[in-house]
Amino acid sequence: MVEWRKSSYSATDSDCVEVGRRVGIRDSKAPATHLPVSPAAWTAFLRSVSNRGPA
Repeated sequence: MVEWRKSSYSATDSDCVEVGRRVGIRDSKAPATHLPVSPAAWTAFLRSVSNRGPA
């Protein structure tokens, strides 16, 4: 079983994006499906977001 984590920035428990370790990303409104993401792609995404600074 995969443990899914919700963003701490999510306003509600049912309207957010979740991340599953070594699995991918899913929408909390459609938990039966997910988008597979490799560890390298996830790391690149996080670096890209963190380098942009606050919105």
